[in-house]
Amino acid sequence: MPKIKTSRAAAKRFKMTGSGKIKFNKSNSSHILTKKTTKRKRSLRLAQVLDATNVKAVKRMLPYG
Repeated sequence: MPKIKTSRAAAKRFKMTGSGKIKFNKSNSSHILTKKTTKRKRSLRLAQVLDATNVKAVKRMLPYG
């Protein structure tokens, strides 16, 4: 069985938890922060768990994750 290549871009963006869920960080949190509310910036700091509709596609990109 040949090895499957990992998508390097996906490997940088997504992390697997111990229970097999996929974590990711939200976008729009690094620049033009003056016009964003404090509440919005605070919610952008937190990592999120990927929803079920996208899990299959991301796991295909991370075969050994």
